[in-house]
Amino acid sequence: MASIRRINDRISVAPQIDPADVVEAARAGFVAIVNNRPDDEEAGQPEGESIRTVAETLGLAYHAIPITHAGFSATQVEAMREVLDQVDGPVLAYCRSGTRSTNLWALAEASRGEHPAGLIEQAAGAGYDLNGLRPMLDALSGKA
Repeated sequence: MASIRRINDRISVAPQIDPADVVEAARAGFVAIVNNRPDDEEAGQPEGESIRTVAETLGLAYHAIPITHAGFSATQVEAMREVLDQVDGPVLAYCRSGTRSTNLWALAEASRGEHPAGLIEQAAGAGYDLNGLRPMLDALSGKA
């Protein structure tokens, strides 16, 4: 299985997963998969549709919120926030390395008013450095 990093009880992130990893994620108790990676970003990566098919067959929700190297939009942040609001249970978000998924989670949480220092600390516990996002997290949270 892909290397899953737990950020908190609600969200974990991973590098690219494949359909077999979705089976393991379901066994591990995840109830939703969020794909933050655009199809065809890299040769040989599994298509999002193959992940969706397995997820839905197993009763997991599947959401595609692809993030390109162009960065994050308000629409993407809101989409992630909606997923986190709707899903009742642990979410597994993935991209190439887990970084974009972690960043999007933090931006979504900041947009709810979560304190940036706490988000940065949770991400650091999973091995991700969000300090470069601090100005954006501050602005979204209203805690600047």
